[in-house]
Amino acid sequence: MSLEKEQQRIRNISDLLYQASRSLRVLSHLGWDASVKQQFFANNAQELPVVTYEKYDATEALNIIEAVRTKLTSDSPIDQWLLSIAGDFKNTAKLLQSTDSNDFYRYSRKLYGTPKSPLVDQTNTSLGLATQLADLFASFDSIDLGEPEVAAIDADTVATAMRKATHKMFGEQAPEVSVVDTLSANALAGAKRIRIRNGAQFTDKDIQQLINHEAYVHVATSLNGRNQDDLKILASSYPGTTRTQEGLAVFAEFITGSMDIDRMHRLADRVIAIQMAVDGADFLQVYQYFLDRIGDPDQSFENTRRVFRGGVLTGGAPFTKDIVYLDGLLRVHNFMRSMVATKRTDVLRMLFCGKLDLDDIPVLCELSSMGLCKPAKYLPPWASDLRFLLAYLTYSSFLNKIDLSQVNIHYQQLLADAPQVMFKEK
Repeated sequence: MSLEKEQQRIRNISDLLYQASRSLRVLSHLGWDASVKQQFFANNAQELPVVTYEKYDATEALNIIEAVRTKLTSDSPIDQWLLSIAGDFKNTAKLLQSTDSNDFYRYSRKLYGTPKSPLVDQTNTSLGLATQLADLFASFDSIDLGEPEVAAIDADTVATAMRKATHKMFGEQAPEVSVVDTLSANALAGAKRIRIRNGAQFTDKDIQQLINHEAYVHVATSLNGRNQDDLKILASSYPGTTRTQEGLAVFAEFITGSMDIDRMHRLADRVIAIQMAVDGADFLQVYQYFLDRIGDPDQSFENTRRVFRGGVLTGGAPFTKDIVYLDGLLRVHNFMRSMVATKRTDVLRMLFCGKLDLDDIPVLCELSSMGLCKPAKYLPPWASDLRFLLAYLTYSSFLNKIDLSQVNIHYQQLLADAPQVMFKEK
C-alpha cells in the first residue's frame, strides 16, 4: 500500500473512532441532579441518597466500534493502537450501560484499575502510596506548618482569574469560562468550556492549581488535539487517556509550586475512600470518613459522590477513576525522568499533542514521521522553558541511583540523640 493510501486509511479510522467517542461522555452521564444533595441533607445525612441514571443507548457507538475492528487486521503498531482504543470504547459503552449494578465496577476496573492494581514497577500500588502519604502527613502534626490558607474566594472570582489566564495563553481559542450549579468537581475543563462549581470556596493557591491543572494542561491538550486534522482521535478524552492526562496535570501543580499538603492529602484520601467502598463501605460510611477528615459537610458529600457516581451506593461497586491522580503522577514523572536518562528528550513535548496515554508515544512518533501527527501548538509555561525542565529532570533522574534506604539509616543515626525542636512564636 502506498504511503498516501495508508495515510488516508488511518485518517478514516481515526475519524470513525472520534465519531464513536462523541456519545461516550462518562462524567456527564454519571452526573447527579442537584436535588440529590438537597434531599441528603434534608434527611440530616442519615439516609442513602436516591439516584437514578438515564438508560444509555450504546447501539450507535458499538456499531461504529465493530466497523472499526473489522478494518484493523494488521499486527502493525498503528493498527494495534487503534484496536486498543476501540476496545477501550467498547468497555466505556458497557460501563455506561451498567450503572447502579455490580457490572459497573467490573468495567470501571478494566478502564481505570483499582487501588490495589500494581503500578509500573509491578510491586507498589496506588493504595500503598496513598496510605504511606497519609501516614507521613499525620507525622507532620508535631511541626508548625503555619495556618492554612482560608478558602474564602468565590467561584466568580476564580472565573475572572481563569479568563485572564486562558486569554493570555490561547487568545481567540480560549474557552468560555462559566460558573455552574452542579459539577462532580470544583472545576472541569474542555476545549470549549471551563466550568467552575457555584458555591465552592477557594484559596489563592487553589486558583493557581486550577490554572495550571485545568487550563494549562487539560485545555491545552484538548486544543492541541483539535488541531490534529489527520488524527481526530487525539481530540477525544476517553478513559484510556485519563491516567496520563490527570498525571500530567498533577505534575504541573508540583512543578509550578502550586501543590500543597492539603491537596496531596485529598488525592490520597480519594484512593483510600475507593478501597473502603470496594471492601463494602456504603455511601454513609465513606461520607463520615471524609467528614471526620475535613469537617466540611458539603465538600464531604462531593468527595463521596465522586466515589459512588454510577456505582452501587450500598458498597462493593464504586467508580474507580480517582485512583488515576496518584498513579498517573508517578507514571508521568518517571516517564519524563527516564526520557532524560535515556537521552530521548525529543519525545517530551509529544505529551501535549492531544489526549493520549504514555504507551501511545511510540506509535505517535511513527505517525509523526508519516506526517500525520502535528507538534503541540500550546505548551504550559513550564514545558515551554526546556532549560528549566531539563535541569530539573536531569537532577531528578540522578536520584534514581541513590540508595535511599542507606541514606535514611545515615540521617536517622545522625539525628538519633538530637532533641525535637519546637520553636515558639514570639
